[in-house]
Amino acid sequence: MDYINQLLSRFNPGQSPTPSSNHRVQSLLSEVASSDGDIALRRLNSSMEGLLDREVEERLAQYGPNAIIHEKHQGPLKQLLSYFKNPLNILLLILAAISFYLGDKEASLIIVIMVAVSIVLTFVQEYRSSNAAERLRAMVSTTATVLRKDRRSGVPDEVNRYFNIHLSPSGPQRREVPLDTLVPGDIIQLSAGDMIPADVRLLTAKDLFVNQSSLTGEALPVEKFASTEQVAGKDPLQFNNICFMGTNVVSGTATAVIALTGSHTYFGSLAQMVGGVRQLTSFDRGINQFTWLMIRFIMIMTPLVFVINGVTKGDWMEAFLFSVAVAVGLTPEMLPMIVTVNLGKGALAMSRKKVIVKRLNSIQNFGAMDVLCTDKTGTLTQDKIILEKHVDIYGQENEDVLEYAYLNSFHQSGLKNLLDVAVLEYASLNEQLRTGANYRKVDEIPFDFQRRRMSVVVEGKGRHLLICKGAVEEIFSCCSEAEVNGQRIPLGHEDLTKLLEVTRELNEDGFRVIAIGYKETPATPQTYSVKDEAGLILVGYIAFLDPPKDSAREAIAALNRHGVAVKILTGDNDVVTRKVCREVGLQVDRIVLGSDLEKMTDEELAEAAETVSVFAKLSPAQKARVIKALHMRDHVVGFMGDGINDGPALKAADVGISVDTAVDIAKESADIILLEKSLMVLEEGVIEGRRVFGNIVKYIKMGASSNFGNMFSVLGASAWLPFLPMQAIQVLTNNLLYDFSQTAIPTDNVDDEYIAKPRRWDIANITRFMVMVGPISSIFDYVTFAIMYYVFKANTVAGAPLFQTGWFVESLLSQTLIIHIIRTGRIPFLQSRASLPMFITSLLICTVGVWLPYSPFAHALGFTALPIAYWGYIIPILLGYLILAHLMKTWVIRRYGLN
Repeated sequence: MDYINQLLSRFNPGQSPTPSSNHRVQSLLSEVASSDGDIALRRLNSSMEGLLDREVEERLAQYGPNAIIHEKHQGPLKQLLSYFKNPLNILLLILAAISFYLGDKEASLIIVIMVAVSIVLTFVQEYRSSNAAERLRAMVSTTATVLRKDRRSGVPDEVNRYFNIHLSPSGPQRREVPLDTLVPGDIIQLSAGDMIPADVRLLTAKDLFVNQSSLTGEALPVEKFASTEQVAGKDPLQFNNICFMGTNVVSGTATAVIALTGSHTYFGSLAQMVGGVRQLTSFDRGINQFTWLMIRFIMIMTPLVFVINGVTKGDWMEAFLFSVAVAVGLTPEMLPMIVTVNLGKGALAMSRKKVIVKRLNSIQNFGAMDVLCTDKTGTLTQDKIILEKHVDIYGQENEDVLEYAYLNSFHQSGLKNLLDVAVLEYASLNEQLRTGANYRKVDEIPFDFQRRRMSVVVEGKGRHLLICKGAVEEIFSCCSEAEVNGQRIPLGHEDLTKLLEVTRELNEDGFRVIAIGYKETPATPQTYSVKDEAGLILVGYIAFLDPPKDSAREAIAALNRHGVAVKILTGDNDVVTRKVCREVGLQVDRIVLGSDLEKMTDEELAEAAETVSVFAKLSPAQKARVIKALHMRDHVVGFMGDGINDGPALKAADVGISVDTAVDIAKESADIILLEKSLMVLEEGVIEGRRVFGNIVKYIKMGASSNFGNMFSVLGASAWLPFLPMQAIQVLTNNLLYDFSQTAIPTDNVDDEYIAKPRRWDIANITRFMVMVGPISSIFDYVTFAIMYYVFKANTVAGAPLFQTGWFVESLLSQTLIIHIIRTGRIPFLQSRASLPMFITSLLICTVGVWLPYSPFAHALGFTALPIAYWGYIIPILLGYLILAHLMKTWVIRRYGLN
């Protein structure tokens, strides 16, 4: 155990690695990779027969379970309570408590209900989405095949059968055990389809190909060997004898010894990079800024109202009650609910398009996004290798090449790797090629990594053929002739450069190229060996590619039309990346590599990120750094990825997007998970996000401008009148009815020009709109004051009810109708119409406002019946207000672009 103790003593057993652990993991894996297999076993205090059960127990106790510490999920109660932290909710609850203490239980109840509805709606949506995302977890299988030396003594047979323990008379026992029970030194067996359960050192390997795309971004599988590795100057991911947790076996078999488990693995070190508190997104910052803007406004205006009314009226308690009512009226108490309902409606709309929204705020961030960064493999591409070309030595399509490749892949007896599967799938569409099964296999010369080729010998159609496929240089070294259009031409060493030009062009297009050669052999029985791979005829090449998704080109074009720039951040090489970008319609003038990025300062990277569309060979930390550089340039950034190496970038982005087939850590870090492969849902998400944000901003503009105007009216009337301009109960009733008229905002239509480009928070512009449009209402309020004071003689304490009723009705009607002015940049009712629910609620509230002074509730609310002549004045006042507000709104939009 000495070496294992040294290996892991640099960590705290049972705890997660520190931020510097990534470097330590690399160092530890280098030590194991550079050791011979037998030496690695001895250093890990293990053997080919595996560990004893008691050794497993000791190591499990010392090093902890083989599990990654995922993002901690809050329990339902804790999650529910966390929503009360919103400063606006806190302010509303304080006002509710004051109202209750002062005996205004109705107002207190109304406020509490609004806060409760907002919080419950948010909780239900996000909790359900979180549970749905949890059900998508399927990163690794639940068991691994391990060799252990003895059966657990004293354990009932039922338990042994549960763990599938296979007993043998002597030697190791092959068991299926839960992943979290694996420990350093365990011997595991791997085969096609297995996920790698820990960081392991290979001891034996046959035709082993491992898909590391979740870690590296490389689409093609990597062949792994059991030989000792030269580690100098290499990244651990380039070690050919090390396999990493979270990757998977594509083909072949292997035996390996576990070196690192759980949070100490390479994967574990990456997991730490996505831990911690999530940064506030563009939406969060915008909501907080507006909330504090209104809180500061309330903190200034409310004391002024209190002092002015206290001094001028002499009744300080009445002044206090009125100032509290004014504070409630100024508070955009519907904001949490309007935001939540809008976001929830957007999430529901996205769910119909097979999209899970884990975090509601991400809907708006989707719409505000002006840069989408995306990984390549599995997001833009299909993450599936296909046979794309079968060409002769000059690069011309050739069916004979395909037939020879098919016969070789069909008849080989070893486990078929990803390239063989691609050949067979391609050929299965060709009826003529399927007759290749009529050939009889005679013999096979297996693949080995020294030769880098393999051959089969088949008999059929009157011929006896040896067909060989492998690396271009290796096949060429075995060929003396080439075949073009049925004609054979001699090959010399000088031809190699010319022939390699074709394969070089294919490689530059992102293809992986395999050469095919053959020769006819005597039909006499014989045993074939490597020496028979000579005098071959080179027929051509087969080329493989991880193709773009069918929807990628259209989706990128659609995003560009909507003002969203697309940038590629990938761990794959620049050659393959350039090819994919060309296929999906991305212009690539320059590619920045991870090695170049590492030399840049933050300012230089921000400059590069502004102009460069493609970054290749990036590490996980470098992807996150590019996103932070874009944030420095004030961009709202989305990131789409599905691999382990995408976790930090997903968390750094304003909106992280992943897919249901992504690895666990990617789905945990993402805000949005796509359940179908079509990328067109991205465009739909952007449009939905802008629609949601548009309706949220409508409420904010309405509430802010209306409240700002009302304060001028309240302050002026308070200083001028010998009575309160409106009773506290009337202020609260007015506020309640006005708020109700806005509940239909989430259903409202949004103008096409609004969703044509990215939309984001701009508190300075919202403030400007509030300051310029809001005071217009005060002009007509003062006209109403003058009419009530001078025309209807409501200028004494006895006439206060008439004055208050007159202003209540005018205020309610003007605030309700102005919704239809502010909701659109166009001419309301003519060029842009509100949704039917919004139109109905407006009509309903206006009707209630007109009816209340004559209703049975009038006395309780302090109202009195209005004279008929009042309506002759109020109608032109309202028309004048709506026209002037529309003209001012239009000027502000044209002058400042505030739509």
